[in-house]
Amino acid sequence: MKHQQILAAGTSIWLDDLSRARLSGDDRLSLAYRIAHNGVRGVTTNPSIFAAAITGSADYASDIAAFHGENVDALVQKLTTDDVRLACDLFLDLYRSSNGIDGRVSIEVDPRLARNTEATISEGAALFSIVDRPNVMIKVPATIEGLPAITALIGQGISVNVTLIFSVERYAHVIEAFIKGIEIAASEGRDLSTIRSVASFFISRIDSAVDKELKAIGNTSLMGKIALANAHVAYALFQEIFQSERWMALQKAGAHVQRPLWASTGVKDPAYPDTLYVDQLLAAHTVNTMPPATLDAVLDHSAINGDSISPQIAGSKKHIRDLEETGISLAAITTFLEEDGVKKFAQSWIDLLDSVKKEMK
Repeated sequence: MKHQQILAAGTSIWLDDLSRARLSGDDRLSLAYRIAHNGVRGVTTNPSIFAAAITGSADYASDIAAFHGENVDALVQKLTTDDVRLACDLFLDLYRSSNGIDGRVSIEVDPRLARNTEATISEGAALFSIVDRPNVMIKVPATIEGLPAITALIGQGISVNVTLIFSVERYAHVIEAFIKGIEIAASEGRDLSTIRSVASFFISRIDSAVDKELKAIGNTSLMGKIALANAHVAYALFQEIFQSERWMALQKAGAHVQRPLWASTGVKDPAYPDTLYVDQLLAAHTVNTMPPATLDAVLDHSAINGDSISPQIAGSKKHIRDLEETGISLAAITTFLEEDGVKKFAQSWIDLLDSVKKEMK
């Protein structure tokens, strides 16, 4: 089956979706069905997913009505952490059988804190405590301010999903933040084997932005290639750093690599195959978090042939060089995408708070 082939290639399928409706029942859209039959081994959430799930949904009406108090932030935190806790429980068996590699559910710190290091650390630790499940992962954005928060949380023994990574340069900073956190945890005598992390590298948004600029200059030869090339080069960096002497010493002490996670893998341009960002991103020690439509397409007609990253790394490096020669700055694009991603997630969270506040009245 497709999902078994993907796992055999070294990639874990996680679902980029969660709602109260998906947590109940055993129909084909439920999380329980996805785990049992579709090979789903984890779940990621973000402010936009929660906004879509909760806003206007009758599934949350009773919880909202039963809430005592007027603090909408506290209510939304309860709604989201309750869902994540329930999802964690559904994955507990897989979490245990995979030795903590999979069976993970991610919840993001308030996106309005993306530029506030200390507040991110505080909220990350609080969410970890509130969910109170060993398989929860705390999502922290890979902003400059988020990097020391990643180190601090990992150092406390908290598993972290680093999100909103767009550039290979920032990815290098993320890996360094993770390794520093593991070194802190080791110095404090923590059990390194219990700490897991993924680095969420965004894909489709890069092609959308780059293709727009390529069209403007009349260059179509690189369209649809740069997002994958960027990810392939990032994977090469992953291989290099996690084979270093510095890392191997930590691995001998029980530490686990920070796996690259391919996010935003739903294809936005209908001219491209709908499984493009899965078929071309298969390799050992990776995760692909897919929206439901992408997962269904993959299970139906994905073209899987083992490791699809390693054979393309050299060609991908050339694609990146070729892009720079056109005068288009990938660095400028990824900087914009990070800022835009932070703004969009913050706005989704604000919209969610406003919607729930109206229902509280």
